[in-house]
Amino acid sequence: MADLIATPGQTIGPFYGYALPYEGDNELVPPGRADAIRLHGQVLDGAGAPVPDALLELWQVDADGNVVQQPGSLKRDGWTFTGWGRTSTDDAGHYTFSTLRPGATAPGKAPFFLVTVFGRGVLNRLFTRAYLPEDADALAADPLLTSLPAERRDSCIAAADAHGYRFDIRLQGEAETVFLTYPRH
Repeated sequence: MADLIATPGQTIGPFYGYALPYEGDNELVPPGRADAIRLHGQVLDGAGAPVPDALLELWQVDADGNVVQQPGSLKRDGWTFTGWGRTSTDDAGHYTFSTLRPGATAPGKAPFFLVTVFGRGVLNRLFTRAYLPEDADALAADPLLTSLPAERRDSCIAAADAHGYRFDIRLQGEAETVFLTYPRH
């Protein structure tokens, strides 16, 4: 069998906002749940202007650090945690997720959210991680973070706030968020 060549990515256009969002898409858990936290932030372009039509997906482990394998991401039932959500930015580039604090996948590992960004002019989706800031030792030992130049690491670390965490995403330019490349993407 001949090697297959991947087709190029395509922009998702401004039309996805009509087809992809669904009720409860950004609520991995109900906001009023006792252990719910908020992951929120702003998506900014290279000039620092808000991106009003980006789409973000959140992938994460549960509070115990387990990869979730439950159905129900597209039809929320209010109690099943699936580890996946989707949201779009508002006119000011803001986004928000109601979710659980992810646990460490192994002792001493730094907990993180995996964030995927789609947007106008972004030909291939962008992947990044939003690490939680509390465990300095785990962050200092994380293989991905330690592989980055020291001045770029903070772009992958969320800031704690009163309701959870803030994670701003800069698509390019000064203080650009570090984006990851996965094989075959």
